[in-house]
Amino acid sequence: MERLDGFQRVVRRTTYCFCTVGMFLAIPLMLITASDVISRGFFNKPTPGTLELSEYMLSIIILLGAAYTQQVKGHVGVDFLTKRFSPKIRGIVEITTTLLCMFIVAIMVWQGFKEGIHEKTVSDMLRVPQWPFRLLVAVGGLLLWLEFLVDLFNAMERMRRL
Repeated sequence: MERLDGFQRVVRRTTYCFCTVGMFLAIPLMLITASDVISRGFFNKPTPGTLELSEYMLSIIILLGAAYTQQVKGHVGVDFLTKRFSPKIRGIVEITTTLLCMFIVAIMVWQGFKEGIHEKTVSDMLRVPQWPFRLLVAVGGLLLWLEFLVDLFNAMERMRRL
């Protein structure tokens, strides 16, 4: 059990650190968007490359924040049906859905890695290589998969105690 707690602490800390990178990009994203709106509105001259930079920053924020959102249970959950189940049935449903999520995210990690290592294109205006952002799908997905693994271990531990 102590090894599991250590694993959980490492996963949670790693997820938080990666999410922090994404959080620090929120302010520059707001600033370049505001400057683009101001230059477009007052001077009728948009800032070149703002759309591309916004897309890249948003992808980093979202992909690195998904695992942290799972960690704090911030994803949307619908429990109007499962809250009526017994604790044992609820545990079985939680384990099943977590395993299904892990399967889907594993495919996402695999495909993100596969696409990332074969990507050779660059963006249109700023000529930014696309491969780091494709690989970021795999990195963010791996972190999300690890969070699901922690959730799976916790759900199995709760089932064992029933």
